[in-house]
Amino acid sequence: MTAGAPDLPDKLYFKIGEVAKIVGVKPYVLRYWETEFSMIRPGKTRSQHRLYRRRDVEALLEIKRLLHNERYTIEGAKRRLKSLSRTAPAGPEPRPQLTLPLGERTYRNALVRVRRDLQALYDLLR
Repeated sequence: MTAGAPDLPDKLYFKIGEVAKIVGVKPYVLRYWETEFSMIRPGKTRSQHRLYRRRDVEALLEIKRLLHNERYTIEGAKRRLKSLSRTAPAGPEPRPQLTLPLGERTYRNALVRVRRDLQALYDLLR
């Protein structure tokens, strides 16, 4: 983050109203930016309320800085963010999806292994 940026509360998820206050724009602006910047993808609850992650809020703060302070256009800000993401170090690789072959016995064996691993982790944490 840049100097002078607001401190984000130590939370995993933020509601749209909270994000609007932190970023300093109206909620409809955030919804518009979601359509323009693919990196902004808030999760949604069952009732379709948006939940922004910390990285979403940080990206929104950067978008606001580019648009309002640096006077970029939407297209210019997209290009700038794309060039910044190329130079930034890559985060951890996504974990592969666990795919199990069909068969009740295979599923049972996998569940037994998962339970055993979880129990070992629980014992380790105690």
